This record gives sequence, C-alpha cells and structure tokens, in this order.
Amino acid sequence: MSGVNGIGPGSNGYLYSALSSGKKIQTAAQGASELAILQKQQRQIGGFDAGTQNLQSGKNALNIADGAAAEITENLQRMRELAVKAKNGTLSKDDRSYIQSEIDGLKKGIGEIANRTNYNGVPLLNNEDGKVFKVASDANGTAQSFSTVNATLESLGIADFDVTGDFDLKALDDAMSKISSGRATLGAQTNAFDASINYNSTVTYNTTASQSAMGDTEYGDYASKLQRQGILDNVKLMMQRRRMEEEEQRKLGLFQ
Repeated sequence: MSGVNGIGPGSNGYLYSALSSGKKIQTAAQGASELAILQKQQRQIGGFDAGTQNLQSGKNALNIADGAAAEITENLQRMRELAVKAKNGTLSKDDRSYIQSEIDGLKKGIGEIANRTNYNGVPLLNNEDGKVFKVASDANGTAQSFSTVNATLESLGIADFDVTGDFDLKALDDAMSKISSGRATLGAQTNAFDASINYNSTVTYNTTASQSAMGDTEYGDYASKLQRQGILDNVKLMMQRRRMEEEEQRKLGLFQ
C-alpha cells in the first residue's frame, strides 16, 4: 500500500498530483536533471518576457516622442507660411506685428510641447542632444538603446525668430530638417524594437513548447497509469485480505 500515498513516479500520489497540477515533474525526486532544465527554461522565459515589457515601454516612449514631434512640425510649417507672408513688401509694420504675434504663439506652443513631453516623468524632447536611453531587452539583460530629438526652441535655433525686422527663412528650414531627421530616427528605432519584440516572442514560444514537452502531464497516458495503478492496488488489497483470512483460518485450526 506504500504506493497509494507515495511521491515516486509509480505512486498514486504522484499520478494524482501530476494530473491535478498539469506538471509531471514537481520535485527533484521525480527527475533531478529534468527539473534543473525546466527551471533554467523558466528563468529564460521570465527574462525574455521582462525584456519584451522593457522594449514595449521603450516603444511607447518613442511613439509619444514622435506624436509630439508631429505637433511641433505642424507649428513650424505654420510659422514658415507666416514668415513667407511677412516677406511681402506691401505689408505695413503693424501687419508684420500681427504676424509676429501668431508666430510667438506658435513658438510658445513648441516650447510647451518640448517641455511637457515625457514618459513616466522622464523628459523626451527637452534634453541635451545625443542623450541615450537604455533598456534591458532580453533574458541576459542585453542593453538596447534609443534616442529622441531635442526640440526646445534654443536647440531648434528659433527662440529669437522675428519677422518684424530682417530674418532668414533658413532658420525655420533648419528647424524643420532637424525635427524631420529626428522623426526618421524615431521610426527606425521603433522598427528595431518591434524586431526585438518579435524575436523575444519567438524564443519564448519555442522555449515554452520545449518546456511543455518535457514537463507537462500527458493526461491520457497518466489517466491510464492511474487506472492501472488502481487495479494493482485493488489486487494488493485482495491479496492482503486473503492472506489475513488464511492466517485467521490457520489460527482457528490450531485451536480446534
């Protein structure tokens, strides 16, 4: 009857546990090397899942930065349209002042976007040029980096842009080129993060499949084993009962 409550691979206790948990290897006694491999695979799966979450966070930051850069681009385009209008020699000084008032409003908007755009409180567009953000991208903690664009008025070179006096459209063109180049970089980095996320998903999927093949309970097989074990246990009980009856009869025979 030791098999009923035991934990070994041939016991009812083990079979019941394997069927109820869905895991055929739960202790070292049930397969030391297999358990070590399964635990290593689980660490790998957990690490890649964490890396994917980090990459997704980085991707979200890039998307936020790109959306904000798109708004800045619209402001810059409007500023250039107004600046071209201001080049009209038939405009009065007051007319140019009115245009400059709208330009000042657009510049203020750009400054506010650059200053308030952040991810989890980390500034994205109000930072020094060349600043790099790093995320751990896989189970080994491999760093994958990304950068954004510094979109402050000073960085764009338009903090003092004024159409009421002499001005050059090149300042706006340069600012737009910087934002466009930055957005191209943001897009390329987003694609790179997508590729890394897909890679992590592929590794996790295949590792999980391998883990399942090694450690998951084959329900049909184990149900059959449990049924066979139940039959053997019943036979053992019958044999034990018969021996007890025979022993009892033997004892009665001695006293008669």
